[in-house]
Amino acid sequence: METNAPEAPALRHYADLSGPRGVPVFGNLLQIDSTRMHQQLEQWCQEFGPVFKLRLAQRRAVVVGDHELIAKALRDRPDGFRRTTKLEQVWLEMGLLPGVFGANGDTWRRQRRMVMAGFDPAHVRRYHPALQRVAERLVARWRVAARQGTAIDLQADLMRFTVDAIAGLAFGAEVNTLASDEDVIQQHLNRLFPAVFKRIFAPLPTWRWWPSADDRALARSVVEVNAAVDGFIAQARTRLADDPARRAQPHNLLEAMLVAADEPGSGIDDAQVAGNVLTLLLAGEDTTANTVAWMIHLLWQHPQALARARAEVAQVCGGTLAPDIDQIGRLDYIEACAHEAMRLKPVAPQQAMQALRDTTLGDVHIPAGMVVIAVMRRDATSERHIPNAAAFDPERWLGDGGPSQAAASAKRISMPFGAGPRICPGRYLALIEMKMAMAALLGAFEIESVNTPDGQPPREKLQLAMAPVGLTMRLRERASAA
Repeated sequence: METNAPEAPALRHYADLSGPRGVPVFGNLLQIDSTRMHQQLEQWCQEFGPVFKLRLAQRRAVVVGDHELIAKALRDRPDGFRRTTKLEQVWLEMGLLPGVFGANGDTWRRQRRMVMAGFDPAHVRRYHPALQRVAERLVARWRVAARQGTAIDLQADLMRFTVDAIAGLAFGAEVNTLASDEDVIQQHLNRLFPAVFKRIFAPLPTWRWWPSADDRALARSVVEVNAAVDGFIAQARTRLADDPARRAQPHNLLEAMLVAADEPGSGIDDAQVAGNVLTLLLAGEDTTANTVAWMIHLLWQHPQALARARAEVAQVCGGTLAPDIDQIGRLDYIEACAHEAMRLKPVAPQQAMQALRDTTLGDVHIPAGMVVIAVMRRDATSERHIPNAAAFDPERWLGDGGPSQAAASAKRISMPFGAGPRICPGRYLALIEMKMAMAALLGAFEIESVNTPDGQPPREKLQLAMAPVGLTMRLRERASAA
């Protein structure tokens, strides 16, 4: 008996896809401006559809802007997709130790278990006093600027806040960049992510043949950062040896990771721990600081939302400028502002993966070895998926008695921390840091202005993480906080 079951649609292959016209040898590589590549990909999605092709010299890539296909790929990690071999090559060639961010396969699984042990909520609660001390230093730094009437370089100061926070929370180290403009660790860290991203998309590896002054400075920074990481680990091992009770109740994330690494059969050595210390410094610095900067800019552009955020901080925190962990947990509107900022201004607006086996995304065949670049913001800012998608509306993340349908939809489409098994392990801690910075700002100060040098909206600059360019802020002390 014959059936009339519909035939499965024919699969498309790389050659069948449309995409921007390239040139011989380099393909589309010379068209790519790495500092605004995410915007180029979003524009090409408009022109060629949600799935199109690129050729980056000898590398072939399929670009995907459909959130359902992106989620499928992200959830097929680490078995179906891995970080790209190009990222791994550049990272290791620079002399950086690999951590959970760049690890793959069984190595990733072992490191993930260790890192997640450190991010256990009970541990995070014990780390919290270190974050409070950093918030108090941020308030002190901004009080000086407010009293002197000077403009604050928003991104730079927030980078200081996150470096100090990560050093205290994660390593038990008092790195006080907020109290000094001369501290070198931040200057060294600031070179690493931009260099990694620039080299991934460089047409030729000129740094191997003709290293520039910037390349030589980068090499020195890598040496200094690796030495600092080794120092953090040595200090933590000394503390664990001097006080064995810390093994049962680690005082910071690094101690928790070392305890997990020392478990029989963990497969983790101090080099892998060091790689994850570096990952935490880099990822924790850039992503959190940039998100808070974008959030402050967006709140300044929306006075009603800013007034509601300020009122929540006053109600929940009272006169406390560095709220405790329970107060942080009650800052629901501030958290909604963070989620909305990450939807509109994701600091990771694109993610590159490499297929480990033949697979399909929608009707497109993805062979093993193919690079897939996910365009994370396309659907998250589309009216087809989210009502009033272009607007900054933190209330879409809130609902009476539980998450609203709008929040559920936005959460499914906006994936600032990724998705699937490789979702960012530090997302809970990152939100705590964001809420702490905003509570310190809104509890102690009135914002007088948030501007760029030309008065235009801040330009988005991609250097692995996407940052606002040129944002400055002027503050006035609140009478009750002076």
